[in-house]
Amino acid sequence: MVGPASSPAADVGAWAPLRERLFRAMWLAILGSNIGTWINDVAASWVMAESTGSPLMVALVQSATTLPVVLLALVAGTLADIVDRRRYLLWTQGWMLLVASVLAVCAHVDLLTPELLVVLTFAMGCGAAMAMPAQSAIVSELVPRPMLASAVALNSIGINIARSIGPAVGGLIVAQWGASWAFGLNAISFTAMLVILWRWKPAAPTSRLPPEGFGAGLRAGLRYASRAGRLQAVLIKSAGFFLFAGAANALLPLVVRKEMGLGAGSYGVLLGCIGIGAIAGALWLPKLRARLDRDLLVLLATLVCAGTLLGLGHLRSMTLLPLVMLANGVAWITVLSSLQIAAQTAVPGWVRARALALYIVVFSLGMAVGSLAWGALAQHTSIAFALTAAGFGAAVVGLAVWRVRIAGTEALDLQPAGHWPAPELAVPVDHDRGPVLVTVEYRIDAADRDAFHGLVQRLGSVRRRDGAVVWGVAEDVATPGVHLEYFVAASWLEHLRQHERVTGEDHVLQQQIRLLHRSERAPVVRHFVGGSAPAPGAVPHAHHDI
Repeated sequence: MVGPASSPAADVGAWAPLRERLFRAMWLAILGSNIGTWINDVAASWVMAESTGSPLMVALVQSATTLPVVLLALVAGTLADIVDRRRYLLWTQGWMLLVASVLAVCAHVDLLTPELLVVLTFAMGCGAAMAMPAQSAIVSELVPRPMLASAVALNSIGINIARSIGPAVGGLIVAQWGASWAFGLNAISFTAMLVILWRWKPAAPTSRLPPEGFGAGLRAGLRYASRAGRLQAVLIKSAGFFLFAGAANALLPLVVRKEMGLGAGSYGVLLGCIGIGAIAGALWLPKLRARLDRDLLVLLATLVCAGTLLGLGHLRSMTLLPLVMLANGVAWITVLSSLQIAAQTAVPGWVRARALALYIVVFSLGMAVGSLAWGALAQHTSIAFALTAAGFGAAVVGLAVWRVRIAGTEALDLQPAGHWPAPELAVPVDHDRGPVLVTVEYRIDAADRDAFHGLVQRLGSVRRRDGAVVWGVAEDVATPGVHLEYFVAASWLEHLRQHERVTGEDHVLQQQIRLLHRSERAPVVRHFVGGSAPAPGAVPHAHHDI
């Protein structure tokens, strides 16, 4: 297979990424796998509801799927950024194929106890947790940059196509042939992913630097997130939505079985309505995004979702509930797609899997905690009361966080700027030498002092985000107008990584600072490296725009 072809931005539309052969093949394979996963989830929830009738045990199945993501996503995101993603994904898909096969066999021979079902569901969740960040991050490798937002939206559409087809198919399979067939079909669905991944030949890494170690990579990802305001906004909005929205998935099987006295087929139909609503909403979203601010759009969708939770809590008609679930699907895809696009486009490629892992952790933690909380509340009070509380909570929190901005991430230039030249060295410097002190001398007029300090503080956040362990700026009291910026990297290798991590947005900021520098010559930059030098008395130095 070949990599993505370049496409002019003018040709980009909602369906444009499907013209890319590699993305199309992967999208179809993921779609098949997601359908199998929904079939598996319907079967697992129904088996637990039928064998125990406990709201808490049914919610535990949902939590066993999502809790591994909370525990493992950061590990998975770090690995996905530092190892060969193709081989990594092959291992994760193989693991899930094995677990799904064991589920099918145990169900077929009547050995699937509630406890074993939870254990195997947790094992399946572990495989999904390890795969999610890498699977999300490779989207940028499958399509040209102008298609990235459309590709992310298409992935959301694919998830919800699966959500509309999988539950209905799962309900029918469980009703007609039993849970073992549903688990077996899920096992088969992983084979297409294995075939596509086996054939995929990703481009070789462009960096000439060695991969980060796991510990350093994990710290770098967390450090970046602590300084990335747009990513933090995505995480805040995600936490505020998914904690409450997950109540529908957790309690829907109990509404159908205990409150309405219906079977697996009706449960599958209602879940299918959520998926159909999501697909319809995804097709409608481009027009809505063109007219509404994204943050306002997320707020409105959150309020609609809150209304559907109230409807699910109090309506018991198979005429009205499908309409409520259709609206729930529209609201769900609106919020989910908006947050996913923002998470993908708010960070550069070198840290994308780790950033997406944080988003996945917040998403899954909200779903897991919410499922357990609403299940426990339903068991101690009533299903209607729990859904009502979730609906009011979603509305209140949605209003509280709607001014946290996620709009505009697609316009950010986060491609590597490449404007830092390689340091000019008088002697070679080993990668592990350090620490490294970098100083940058600026000459600023008194009238520009306040503007300079405002900009350089923003630059300091960038330096820390990309690897500086110490940063500061000082003014020469003997020579007015001379300002010295300084920062420390842990090693020479970490400083070289800083060169690769500078983005187009960072370049613009540095250009603004450069315009305040009153000398025609570029600011003077010096490097001082600790540790043992190859030659006595030699001090590596360079003069370049940094």
